[in-house]
Amino acid sequence: MVSGNQHIDAIHAVLGGIPDPELPCSIVELGLVEEVRVEEDGRVHIVLLPTFSGCPALDMIGKDVQQKVSALDCVSECNVEWTFDPAWTTDRINEGGRASLARHGVTVPPPGEPFTGPSTTTLRTSAIPCPWCESTNTRLESPFGPTRCRTIQYCDDCQNTFEDMKRLAPGGRDD
Repeated sequence: MVSGNQHIDAIHAVLGGIPDPELPCSIVELGLVEEVRVEEDGRVHIVLLPTFSGCPALDMIGKDVQQKVSALDCVSECNVEWTFDPAWTTDRINEGGRASLARHGVTVPPPGEPFTGPSTTTLRTSAIPCPWCESTNTRLESPFGPTRCRTIQYCDDCQNTFEDMKRLAPGGRDD
């Protein structure tokens, strides 16, 4: 007989293998998984947090979670719910996610760094080190990155661009 903990472990293992379609890490590494509930009859309810409310990947992620978790033998049904409470912040990204993002040229603010306003208020910054050469001689190239949750930065030392995860105000606003 399989225990409830083994069901949870199997579900978490599946969730850890589901990639975010826009970033080089899993939804677990990004901290999107807020809650997993398993009922005695095998029904599973998963609560996810979106990085941004207008993220175009939400439907794709939800369908991927529902399909892959439902494929487990111990699951009779899987329901996915999105919630904005609590609001997702970059503090939820785990070390594996941070490392993967850095390897792909995306910086993430350190955990617990207070929100001091939009990251678009200054053009030159020494607060965001380049993930390629670690120089702090960097500047904002564009507040608009490939997705709503990223900006484009430029390193004047190694002359490479890199992406930076936007810092969010408490409550999830990016204003």
